[in-house]
Amino acid sequence: MRHAAILLLLASSACTMNQTARREAAAPPAAAPRASIVYPATQRQDVVENQFGAAVADPYRWLEADVREDSKVAAWVAQQNALTNSYLATLPGRATFEQRIRELYNFERFGIPQKQGNRYFYSRNTGLQNQSVLYVREGLNGAPRMLIDPNTWSKDGATALAEWTPSEDGKRLLYSVQEGGTDWRVLRVLDADTGRVLPDEVKWAKFGNIDWAKDGSGFYYSRFPEPKAAEQFQSLNENHTVYFHRLGTAQAQDKLIYADQGRPKLSNVAQVSDDGRWLIVTSSEGTDERYDVTLIDLTRPAATPRKLVTGLQNQWDYIGNVGDTFYWSTNTEAPRLRIVSTDIGRPGLEVKQLVAQDEATLGGASIVGKQLIASYLVDAKTEVRTFDLNGRPTGKVKLPGIGTAGGFSGDADDSETFFAYSSFNAPTTIYRYDSATGATTTWAQPQVAFKPEDYTVSQRFYRSKDGTRVPMFVVHKRDLDMKKPHPTLLYGYGGFNASMLPGFSATRIAWMEQGGVFALANIRGGGEYGKAWHDAGRLAKKQNVFDDFISAGEYLIREGITSKDKLAIQGGSNGGLLVGAVINQRPDLFAAALPAVGVMDMLRFNRWTAGRYWVDDYGYPDREADFRTLLAYSPYHNIRSGADYPAVLVTTADTDDRVVPGHSFKYTAALQAANTGQQPKLIRIETRAGHGSGKPTEKIIEEYADMWAFIAAHTGMRVGGIQTASK
Repeated sequence: MRHAAILLLLASSACTMNQTARREAAAPPAAAPRASIVYPATQRQDVVENQFGAAVADPYRWLEADVREDSKVAAWVAQQNALTNSYLATLPGRATFEQRIRELYNFERFGIPQKQGNRYFYSRNTGLQNQSVLYVREGLNGAPRMLIDPNTWSKDGATALAEWTPSEDGKRLLYSVQEGGTDWRVLRVLDADTGRVLPDEVKWAKFGNIDWAKDGSGFYYSRFPEPKAAEQFQSLNENHTVYFHRLGTAQAQDKLIYADQGRPKLSNVAQVSDDGRWLIVTSSEGTDERYDVTLIDLTRPAATPRKLVTGLQNQWDYIGNVGDTFYWSTNTEAPRLRIVSTDIGRPGLEVKQLVAQDEATLGGASIVGKQLIASYLVDAKTEVRTFDLNGRPTGKVKLPGIGTAGGFSGDADDSETFFAYSSFNAPTTIYRYDSATGATTTWAQPQVAFKPEDYTVSQRFYRSKDGTRVPMFVVHKRDLDMKKPHPTLLYGYGGFNASMLPGFSATRIAWMEQGGVFALANIRGGGEYGKAWHDAGRLAKKQNVFDDFISAGEYLIREGITSKDKLAIQGGSNGGLLVGAVINQRPDLFAAALPAVGVMDMLRFNRWTAGRYWVDDYGYPDREADFRTLLAYSPYHNIRSGADYPAVLVTTADTDDRVVPGHSFKYTAALQAANTGQQPKLIRIETRAGHGSGKPTEKIIEEYADMWAFIAAHTGMRVGGIQTASK
């Protein structure tokens, strides 16, 4: 199967740093700043609403306004950043972290190649480039030729090459441009022979696929209506529509292919079938994998679209097709998913099971050279199995160890495919796999500025509050004395069926080099064990997510890995909500917290951009039962004045149009106003950066240097020989 490119729905000079690091190493033990922080005055407004008999105060609602449009919010952001920057500048070890993260990031890395015709397209970053560059080779071993260098698009490196896909013959490249981290995309086309960018330009694409017609005449994409200029980063996204753009024409002439005017909340994502005959439109209303599937016969333009799957009940992911036989992964009668086929030449939907549900969770599958390649999660680790097209097992793809493998896209008539493998101590390596012979060879392996063998990765299991067995990865330097507690960073997410898997991070290596421990808890709400694991951590059962994370911290303390004064926690987006909720519920358990781009106001999240999709996990604030559940854990509404909170550094970005920054602004204002102890409650607001994707390398390095210095100062970590002081 040739995968379409996906537009995602819900990342001082060296001389000066070296000098600073040497001064720090020679200095006497230093401590985090102890003087009381004077926070900027934040206006409180008398906003109280009665919701289902409850008086809900929202004194900082004015901070919801777009910072690019509202001068008062812009002034508040400037004041908060000034305070935070002045505090961070005093932290011992920050320069050490920045220098070392930059060194660790400085290695050549590659993306998974995509083959079309005799050309291989792939991304490459020499190390410290803000954005990866797109290359092409003529043949597997051909000389690399640069096609697109997004580093030339903006001075600050914040304009990114996002999704891309070559045409069937490899002569054209369709790609999307992401400006300043926004979810909006501008689509462009490049002539892969000459490198010339064609005049075609398509705007307002978002949350969909981009995929070529097989004859290369144009492409299919999904977009929303053009918003008002002042509302493009905050207004709700509705009326998602599939269009076809013919090369050489203006966007105004694009042909509407599929829309459901009666259901404006549907997302409609289109993909061309492997044989080019069908357009497969997958529709959903939220973040749940509950789909309708519509087939459009591209050889019969006047034909009525065929509703293959209706009712928004189950997951149906197209794997590929051979003639009229379509292959799918589905959770119909299989909460951990199975592989089935359907004959679309017959009326109705007759399902033939090929690969039954397993104890492991099926993560995805593809067809490569008459083989089904299926990726499974076994206790949150990847296992790749192969089957023939009748579902008979043919073997496994050998992986280097405990880690994550992904890729395996290809075609039914070509046995060649590529995949990426990484783990906590193993940077991403690209492998070539031959499905006919089972042979795996290394295609690109990075050379890094540390020794992977110096780190150990273990998986542990602990019991949550209700007795549920939860897995957790624990990573640290092999020679670390585990008979005593160490500064530990615990990470979690717990939502939207998203699995948290082993993966490499240069920034985490920098944390562990200084004697820190990293722990990743695979808490409920994720997809590690299929639908049941997800269902156990959403809607009325969301508290299980918080209990699992709190129990992970208690386990790390109980096992002597860390202690309360050395335990920091981190999470982003839904994980930011997680961090905000647990420090409200157990402020005594943690020394420091890093909630990033979090969903902090659970009573108003569905009013902006993509927030309406999240009701599948969170519920509807305007329904009483859901309202009471949400109010009970909403971070913004449950700050406990009078409790001694850990040090908190909130992070967000001014152009985040996924989780609008007003969530973090309001939450921070409320934290600073409450009596939550002497530890700092600060916010770091990045400029020209969104929810994370497309973030320039330099911004990533600076952000993590700030965060690691902050939590190091509040967990007693020795950084470059300095013993910092915890609370």
